[in-house]
Amino acid sequence: MASQDPTAPTRPDLFDRPLLAQRRARALRRAVEGADFLLAHAVADMADRLLAVTRDFSIAVDLGGHTGRLAGVLATHPRIGRALRADLFIADPNVPGADLVVDDALPPFAEASVDLIASALSLHLVNDLPGALIQIRRSLKPDGLFLASVLGGDTLFELKDCLMRAELEISGGAAPRVVPFADTRGLGALLQRAGFALPVADVDRVTVRYDSMFALIRDLRAMGATNMLAERARTPLSRAIIARAGEIYANAHADADGRIRATFDIVSLSGWAPHESQQKPLKPGSAKVSLADALSAFDTKGKGGKED
Repeated sequence: MASQDPTAPTRPDLFDRPLLAQRRARALRRAVEGADFLLAHAVADMADRLLAVTRDFSIAVDLGGHTGRLAGVLATHPRIGRALRADLFIADPNVPGADLVVDDALPPFAEASVDLIASALSLHLVNDLPGALIQIRRSLKPDGLFLASVLGGDTLFELKDCLMRAELEISGGAAPRVVPFADTRGLGALLQRAGFALPVADVDRVTVRYDSMFALIRDLRAMGATNMLAERARTPLSRAIIARAGEIYANAHADADGRIRATFDIVSLSGWAPHESQQKPLKPGSAKVSLADALSAFDTKGKGGKED
């Protein structure tokens, strides 16, 4: 294997991970009731998906499960032998300590050591998602399953639009204020590049309504999900910009009753570690009936039908 060129430029980090840890820890200490509604929605969906899987898993890992919600689902699943919570953020006083203190950006598990790895609303905030997915796939035993939910697509596009327009209008320039999110097709492609078999990516759009933009920001703060971009502006927005953004939001993204909309696209990802028992696509040229013959047969059947 060729050694990596030490002079090659390194890609700058997108996220300030230590700041993310601080904000999540603060959010857990303050524990605003109901603030984890998105996580609850994602975990419930993941539980339904697991119920449709008919194989057993000896060892399952909740990767990045800082609240314990997903770990609780895995622990009570009838087809899972042992569930482990692997978490870097363990400050929640209401949840027992994590089984493993692990950075989900760098999963340290031995090769082919885990049957199921699940992650809920965490992996979209790692700096090297392709690398993390490769490590997850290597950690899975053959025919092991990876399930995850991440925020993607048009998540919080309304907030991003209003903050940018207000800042441009008042100060003449705009700094990044909202995390950029990958689209569903791109996330599916990452699963393929990481070597997963039977990769699937689908999106569930959740629209949440608030009295104002400020109520939305309070929820994001309670989730520990406010701006943690590494290249964020270090000076807070002025009151004038924030007030103007609130006005733009109310005018551009409100329903008839005056309540504003906030979009969250939850992308569900799944893939299997390759195994010889899995269904495989046919090789090119192996079909026994040509497309032309199939279409001809279809046309012949259609001619015998009665017209209305």
